[in-house]
This record gives sequence, structure tokens and C-alpha cells, in this order.
Amino acid sequence: MKSLILIFFALIITNSRTYCQQEISNNTSKSKINVLFIGNSLTYTNNLPKLVQKNAKLKGIKINVKTIAFPNYSIQEHWDNGEIQKLISSKKYDFVIIQQGPSSQNIGREMLIEYGGKYSSLCKMNNVKLCYFMVWPSLNYYHTFNDVINNHTDAALINNSILLPVGRIWKEYIDSTNSKEYYSSDRFHPSLKGSQVAAQVIVKHLFQL
Repeated sequence: MKSLILIFFALIITNSRTYCQQEISNNTSKSKINVLFIGNSLTYTNNLPKLVQKNAKLKGIKINVKTIAFPNYSIQEHWDNGEIQKLISSKKYDFVIIQQGPSSQNIGREMLIEYGGKYSSLCKMNNVKLCYFMVWPSLNYYHTFNDVINNHTDAALINNSILLPVGRIWKEYIDSTNSKEYYSSDRFHPSLKGSQVAAQVIVKHLFQL
């Protein structure tokens, strides 16, 4: 009798694992997963969305990307323009990734939370998953990095969104190696390697790999 019970529970566990694996597979094997990037030069430098697309393809995930990004833009300015509301409401997108500057100060934190909340509400209405792309400060303001991390983490939590912790991964690498190779020569925008790492982090956390 004891052996039969063990076999019964083993079958339940096996079936549960199979179901979970199948569900994950279904979520990442759609004919097309559409991702909308909303941000500024930290997004369009090195064409990060295309790097994300290429990295996802290496994982067997096919995605389409669209980018709305302008120099020095905040998520509030994108919202005030009104174009992104139309895109999100079109129901074409599975994920919307929002990005603004480092946001280490209170005004940036408030914007991440308040306007992130507006994006979040609109995304929920249209069955879209909102994601925060955590960035990094310039090297001149490296001492504010923890505030950048905390403010993005809090905003994503408050607005029940997916956190893409690129900045945190950058900081862990820089602190452990003392290498600044993720930064370009202007000490703020990403080098190609920095963008490649960002793409890897985004794909990993977007699809929970």
C-alpha cells in the first residue's frame, strides 16, 4: 500500500511539472510576441530593442519590437504626447517596457510611481504586461546608484509591474571588477557591451528564464 501511495504522488508531481513546462513553452512559443519600448537615448543607443530581439531568438523566442524613444524624454513626456496611449490601446503588444533617466532624486521617483501608475492602469485594461527598465546613473553620479535601484524597484512593486533590473546587474559587475566597460566614452550612455548585457538581462527577466 505504501509503495502505491508513493507512486501516486510521483505521478501527480510529474504531471504538475509537465503542465508547468507546457505553460511556459506556450507563453514563449507564440508565432510573434510584440514588445513596445518607450524611452530615450539609453534605449535607442546601440539599438537596444534589436539586441533584445536577437538575444531572445537565441533562446528560441521570436519577438517583434517597436521603439518610441526621443532624447532626454521622461515617461511623463511620452504620456503627455498621447501617442503611446493609442499604441497600448491597439492591443498589439504583449509587453510595454518603459524607461526614463536614472531617477535617483525625489522628482524622478515620484514620476516613476505616478506616471508608471497611469501606464500600468492602461496596460491592465488592454491585457498588456508593463515592465520597468532599470537604468544607471552617469559615472559622475555613481554615488547615487543605490537610489536609482531603490526607486525603480519600489515603482515596479507599487504598480505591480515586471522589473528588468539592468542597473542592479551593472552595479554588481562594476563593484566586483572595478571595470567601467559598460559605459561609453561620455561616461553615461552604454557601450555596445553594456547594451548587450542590458539585452540579456531584459530577456531573462521578461520571459523568466
